[in-house]
Amino acid sequence: MELSAAVMKQWALRINEKMQEHKDKLSELDQAIGDGDHGHNMARGFQEAANKVNDSSYDDIGTMYKDIASTLISKVGGASGPLYGTAFLKAANAWKGRDVLDSEAFTEGIEAAVGGIETRGKASFGDKTMLDVWIPVRDEMKERGVDTEQANKTAAKEAEATIDRVAKKGRASYLGERSKGHMDPGAFSSQLVFEALAEVYKEGAS
Repeated sequence: MELSAAVMKQWALRINEKMQEHKDKLSELDQAIGDGDHGHNMARGFQEAANKVNDSSYDDIGTMYKDIASTLISKVGGASGPLYGTAFLKAANAWKGRDVLDSEAFTEGIEAAVGGIETRGKASFGDKTMLDVWIPVRDEMKERGVDTEQANKTAAKEAEATIDRVAKKGRASYLGERSKGHMDPGAFSSQLVFEALAEVYKEGAS
């Protein structure tokens, strides 16, 4: 498996499309257990990131994702901007100097991203956060290599699993048991990230 700089650029653009398409659902999920602004924040931030990469030409995937990360950190309010920005910044460091990513290199970036989210969010798997999606996807990639379609399926399954969990981190944690019965908005936006990856890889490989 290989992901070229062109495909990685398309990934960022497709993530933006997904956030625009599901902006209302993301905010509805967040209204149930959070501030209600996750959809708006993600849509605004990834639109800015898409504008940034669309207007630039990149050979270095690390540089591209560093620009994406900086944009998300500076343009997205709430917790989601720093968390996604940190994730992509750590991934960018792992991808520095590369114009194509093989399975091992891509996995290194995802592993670095997870480490960044864990450090900034002080959360673990099962706390009903975006890590409930990112950690299983990372584990699968480390064990079996990168299968983008499988990553998409795992992300969807794990986002769904947050419905039955009690939030232990973030604003939703203040609700205690009342946070059960709702999908975590960060888990759903993370699902969209890996759904976008599966789509652009399939299109690039066909």
